[in-house]
Amino acid sequence: MPDSAPAPGPAPVSDNLLGPADIRELAAVLGVRPTKQRGQNFVIDANTVRRIVRTAGVRPDDVVVEVGPGLGSLTLALLEAADRVVAVEIDDALAGALPATIAARMPGRADRFTLVHSDAMQVHELPGPPPTALVANLPYNIAVPVLLTMLERFPTIERTLVMVQAEVADRLAAKPGNKVYGVPSVKANWYAEVKRAGSIGRNVFWPAPNVDSGLVSLVRRTEPIRTTAAKAEVFAVVDAAFAQRRKTLRAALSGWAGSAPAAEAALVAAGISPQARGEALTVEEFARIAEAKA
Repeated sequence: MPDSAPAPGPAPVSDNLLGPADIRELAAVLGVRPTKQRGQNFVIDANTVRRIVRTAGVRPDDVVVEVGPGLGSLTLALLEAADRVVAVEIDDALAGALPATIAARMPGRADRFTLVHSDAMQVHELPGPPPTALVANLPYNIAVPVLLTMLERFPTIERTLVMVQAEVADRLAAKPGNKVYGVPSVKANWYAEVKRAGSIGRNVFWPAPNVDSGLVSLVRRTEPIRTTAAKAEVFAVVDAAFAQRRKTLRAALSGWAGSAPAAEAALVAAGISPQARGEALTVEEFARIAEAKA
């Protein structure tokens, strides 16, 4: 076979990533201690961040948004592989230090990095070209709302890979009928095809969390869910269905529909048994219920 031309884009710079000693030194200089309040656990293993970037399929033309970059472990690995990285950081000390870390560790790529010092839940626009990928080690306590908010507000994000608590990863990727299938599963599936993409041990973090972590891959749907109902209407059905998991949909949706008979009528019109439970339904079926009430 003829030799193929090398792929365009930046070549990996192996010595520029952060290791355990680098992380602790940076934190000491900044007087930073990871806080449980913000769910902070810093990745201290270069192989792990490279694995995340590789699993995310980051391409040389990607504009990657990262939420919660912390001290910059994953940020540097993303800059090796992507065209641009936009990092959203709420912490004052971390946000203040990150540009200098990028400039010192990867000066040739510093102009490809942009920091947004803000709460990710308050970000409605990002500087520069539209993001094509979201790759992040999401704080455990806000992982699901941040993920769903970013997918909603930035429809150009085609591919997402997030590291979250293993239990959350299982819920996001669960299919109908699974005991952990619930609101996060359905809402994530509204936007994307979702699957588990690996597990991460505790020893790659500082401080080491008392739970394992998991990688979740989300590839945005090329065609949105076919429904005449608005997303808010569909999500209202989902919320109601899982608010009382053990109840049949006829009972669980009675408040949403106005009465149990009205809920039954909507379910029958949607072709769904009133005796079914929320964990058995696909996102398309929830959409049909929303349509039937409308």
